[in-house]
Amino acid sequence: MATPDSILKETEQLMTKALEHLKKELKGVRTGRASPSIVEFVRVEYYGSQTDLKSLAAISVPEPTQILIKPFDVGAIGDIKKAIETSGLGLNPISDGKAVRINIPPLSGDRRKQLSAFCKKIAEEAKVSLRNARRDGNKHADALKGGAAHVPEDEIEQLKKEVQDLLKKYETETDTLTAAKQKEIETV
Repeated sequence: MATPDSILKETEQLMTKALEHLKKELKGVRTGRASPSIVEFVRVEYYGSQTDLKSLAAISVPEPTQILIKPFDVGAIGDIKKAIETSGLGLNPISDGKAVRINIPPLSGDRRKQLSAFCKKIAEEAKVSLRNARRDGNKHADALKGGAAHVPEDEIEQLKKEVQDLLKKYETETDTLTAAKQKEIETV
């Protein structure tokens, strides 16, 4: 049996998941500065299975424009290098037999605009998820009207208002995260 509190809690959980997904997506967007998050989710073919790079190697940033990848198993260097080359990130890994180095080239003006637009796109997708959570929350609230445990009309309206307030809060946070990432892309 759904209650106004459980509906609000479930709606907030859905919105939190959407925001966490956005944070993960934004983390992987490249800026002119080296960051382990650029490559940590690259999928590497390792002994017949696809594995995240972060599970196979220690990833560090020895310089602002370089990523150093030290595999736990030196035999995986060729697979790691190949996975990075084919990942579509536009990076050129260099292997010295023990580790893989990636020099991060500076971003061109056009590439900065593309990345900024991509950030906007994934932020908009997050907002769609947030609005879907609001819609579901409002549907559940409307279902309380005719339910067995009759909930007063003013409580249902209050619940809808709280759901709308949650949406505003999460949309604002989405805009803040996206603006910060876009600023990072533009200024590095």
